[in-house]
Amino acid sequence: MKISTILDHIDSGHMALPEFQRGYVWNRDQVRGLFDSLYKRHPVGGLLVWATESRTATHRGDGPLAAGVVKLLLDGQQRMTSLYGVVRGKPPKFFDGNAQAFTGLRFHLGEEVFAFYQPVKMKDDPLWIDVTNLLGMGSAGLGQLAAEFGQNPELSPRVGEFIGRLSQLLGITEIDLHIEEVTGADKTLDVVVDIFNRVNSGGTKLSKGDLALAKICADWPEGRDAMKAKLKEWSDHGYSFNLDWLLRSVNTVLTGEAKFLYLHDKSTPEIQDALKRATRHIDTCLNLIAGRLGLDHDQVFFGRFGIPVMVRYLDQRSGPMDEVERDRLLFWFVQSGMWGRFSGSTESFIDQDLAALEAEDAGLERLLEQLRLWHGGLRVEPGHFTGWSLGARFYPVLYLLTRMGEARDWGTGLPLKAGMLGKMSRLEVHHIFPKAQLYKAAYRRPEVNALANFCFLTKDTNIKITDRLPEVYFPEIEAAHPGALASQWIPPDPELWKLENFRSFLEARKALLAAEVNARLEELLHGDTRWLSGPAAAVPAPGAETLGGITSEEEEAELIRLNTWMGNQSLPLGTLAYDFADPATGEQRAVFDLAWPAGIQEELSQPVVVLLNEEPATLALASAAGFRCFTSPVAFRTYVEREILSLEAVP
Repeated sequence: MKISTILDHIDSGHMALPEFQRGYVWNRDQVRGLFDSLYKRHPVGGLLVWATESRTATHRGDGPLAAGVVKLLLDGQQRMTSLYGVVRGKPPKFFDGNAQAFTGLRFHLGEEVFAFYQPVKMKDDPLWIDVTNLLGMGSAGLGQLAAEFGQNPELSPRVGEFIGRLSQLLGITEIDLHIEEVTGADKTLDVVVDIFNRVNSGGTKLSKGDLALAKICADWPEGRDAMKAKLKEWSDHGYSFNLDWLLRSVNTVLTGEAKFLYLHDKSTPEIQDALKRATRHIDTCLNLIAGRLGLDHDQVFFGRFGIPVMVRYLDQRSGPMDEVERDRLLFWFVQSGMWGRFSGSTESFIDQDLAALEAEDAGLERLLEQLRLWHGGLRVEPGHFTGWSLGARFYPVLYLLTRMGEARDWGTGLPLKAGMLGKMSRLEVHHIFPKAQLYKAAYRRPEVNALANFCFLTKDTNIKITDRLPEVYFPEIEAAHPGALASQWIPPDPELWKLENFRSFLEARKALLAAEVNARLEELLHGDTRWLSGPAAAVPAPGAETLGGITSEEEEAELIRLNTWMGNQSLPLGTLAYDFADPATGEQRAVFDLAWPAGIQEELSQPVVVLLNEEPATLALASAAGFRCFTSPVAFRTYVEREILSLEAVP
């Protein structure tokens, strides 16, 4: 079938993209290579389509399907999207990706090469032809250019040669592409997805969540948009979740199982009702966690895969919760996050917890007992605060203590509760002993950025303290706001405030923090402290350090700026402070500053990580795990521009 006819079929709704297809991921190099091959009449491969009834076909995008049999692209999406984008000058209706990849393609009549528009290089050279304009105008455009060249003394001797090349370029849309069809009543969605995965063997397979969502959207085409709307609502409130995560909660509500395959035989009304119930319960969980625990934004929201379990629990009970039941549920959530229960084999642990809820003696007691049996002890010891960096598992615990307790700001003396207004009242991490002074005294990076050297203050107070040592500014704080130091678990002995006693200060403060955590956990249990009895939780061995991690607000802000830049390029955002855990035990092995575990182009590029100011051991671990590592924002941006976006360097 001619390319022009295929494009017409896309316009008319006779050809579309199945719901389960991933978005557009090609870059400019690939688009340029496709047109170079087509111009030279090299083979570019055929298309594989699924011929099915339009009334039962679920497709991507807003464009309506034509009546009768339609053809859904299984193999050839990237090529046809690129062709449509260049020829039509706009993306097709099923488009989901970065349109910059095919915008501004030019062809040089003299050198017979394709390149994307660069003003400095191309604006004064009439031989650079706008491919989209030419293909849009057809023979009329060819005639117009021929006339212009004929009037140019320098170009007129080569008019015939140029017309031949323009004709060859125009002829691209008349090239025939072989189309192979998958058809027949036996070609169910499962069969077609299996064919799709086999054909796309070089790329990322559809996940179980992708397949479950495809099945849902087959009967409820608006399902994906309904879920995305709710995800955006949570994102606007500071929580970043994905479709798989939301679908997991829908699944637990409807089936009581973690595995997506249990969703396959559910009807549209059942799915719609489950989504409504799941989102209502998730809202309840977020409000409880933010309001009672103070974990009010994404960076401190650990243990997010505990939410599907909480959602199932809330859905199975009736009537309002009292404070005791509410707090015990939150106790389970905090404990799951602290010990990384869902950082390893997520699905299997969710299934275990769901099974505990379904047992005859179901309820929170069974859930808590299972957690204690798994971890071996739920009481916090000082050694658990040995971690360091903003990505450490106990970093959210420190934030929780600040929000739950009576922690006060050292500049105003006011409690650091949620809901403070004004940019300068936003909480920031403060290094109690300033970094510059510690590095000057030859302390190591994990010590400088130890959790026990962190506290939270308002931005305004953080700025005013500057880089003074505690022995200088602590007496000022205590004089102005008596008790404010103790409210942030500062050891009262002034000798520990001296630089030479920094390590002793850390040990003393870790003991105070552990005691405060246990007090807050006991508070959540309302006196039923048997869950904190028994052997203590295992403490990291001396010298055992989690690799990597974000070490300052400045570093975090730099990573956020880099992520924002990615969003502005219409590329997926990375995961900040990515928890790299042992898949078997869930033990945290490292914290990667900013990571794309599935790659930036999920079908075409390897996992990528940005590691700022990290030790060689962290880089070695990330490299061994298959990540491509970048140690500066400039190097990462250059990679994205050249290899993902394929932008040409300006001479």
